[in-house]
Amino acid sequence: MSRCYQLVGVPGSGKSTWIKNQVWALGLTVISTDLFVEDYARAQGKTYREVFEEYMPRAVELMADQVVFARDRGHTVIWDQTNTTVASRAKKFRMLPDYEHIAVEFPAVTKDELVKRLNSRPGKEIPWEVVEQMIIFYEKPTEEEGFKEIWRV
Repeated sequence: MSRCYQLVGVPGSGKSTWIKNQVWALGLTVISTDLFVEDYARAQGKTYREVFEEYMPRAVELMADQVVFARDRGHTVIWDQTNTTVASRAKKFRMLPDYEHIAVEFPAVTKDELVKRLNSRPGKEIPWEVVEQMIIFYEKPTEEEGFKEIWRV
């Protein structure tokens, strides 16, 4: 059975960095709108922040196509988005209904550490009020949602 690893954590919590450090994940399909936005920004000679609003709708379309491609071929995927609410994770369950889903939850860090991490990504600024809303409305992943396992990193 194919697996979907849903990464769960606010921006700056270490999700994308974690993927880069997982030797076992080499060759797996990474699903992420950020990758499409970053590629587009680089091609335009702009920053992530400069193209975000304009390009995000297209990045969502491309991501959905990537999910279908991976699903049709039975690829194991790592879904690198914030996935901080039950509703956002439910969409992934619906898109990959025959998959075994594993939540990979990234721990909360102090505000100072989170601000430091977010500030270390020039050109990829996320307004603090957006991050703060994700923190306020964060819902821990549960097995009742349908996760086979929950990994806490």
